[in-house]
Amino acid sequence: MERVIVLLVFSLFLYVSCPSNAAEVALEKVLPSPACSPGWNMDEKVITYDKDTLFDRIDGEAELYFPYGFSILAYARYANKEKPQIAVDADIYKMGSLLDAFGMYANYRRRDDAEVLIGAEGTVSSSQLFFYQDQYLIRLQATGTNSLDLKVFLDCAKAISKNLPPNYKKPKELEVLMVPSIVTKSIRYIAQSFLGYDFFNHGLMGDAVFKGTEVQVIVIPEVSQEAARKTFDQYRSYLKLSDNDIGRNQVKNEVSLKAIDPLYGNVMIIQTGRYLVGAIRVKDLSSIEELLDQIRNRIRN
Repeated sequence: MERVIVLLVFSLFLYVSCPSNAAEVALEKVLPSPACSPGWNMDEKVITYDKDTLFDRIDGEAELYFPYGFSILAYARYANKEKPQIAVDADIYKMGSLLDAFGMYANYRRRDDAEVLIGAEGTVSSSQLFFYQDQYLIRLQATGTNSLDLKVFLDCAKAISKNLPPNYKKPKELEVLMVPSIVTKSIRYIAQSFLGYDFFNHGLMGDAVFKGTEVQVIVIPEVSQEAARKTFDQYRSYLKLSDNDIGRNQVKNEVSLKAIDPLYGNVMIIQTGRYLVGAIRVKDLSSIEELLDQIRNRIRN
């Protein structure tokens, strides 16, 4: 019995002392020191910002981060050894979740930027690199120049990535939009007042090209089927205020509607399980049901 107790205590010690099991990541230690790339050394020290001080670092943008669960930012400047006026500003944002980190990343991602295989997903241009990994958003920005050697960006990004939790997966919530018609780089996650409506707490959206027609597809996940039905009814009530001729259909436990949204034109919304699935800015409502069925089938599976 005594031997069993000793083994249990020893195992507990290994578990507590093992860095891979650490619940928190000290962001000031994630930024590589003394350099992130050969000849690019950290200037002074890491500075951290919280919700109260984030405005000091990104005044004018700080409020964008709060709905996505922002808690802390670590910042460091890496100056070129030969030309100190040229530098890389490195920012690491801790967001509320993997989905939140993706949401902020997608807010900055541009379709014409080149992809980089770092973290869950990354893009790079001549002046900046973005990627997200686990619940962290990483932003590298060239300063003192309009263009920076790609190798410097990649070196710094890789050095940061290896110090973060090794979670390179994308949010599972994105899987419902992985149908052929969706433009992958167009997918976004909005964490608050989705489409500008308070009754849509959050949602996913993406551009699609279906049968030669461009539309925007939306997916709104709720906590339960009852909550999804309530949100559906709130949207229907809102549309009725515009004297819309709303076509409503119910089949078993699913309801759907076709109407004209005052902001988004022709729309179709389906409540299936705990999800609302729909399309906005639709030219021909009769042609869009097949695309929504593809997304609905992914939800069922």
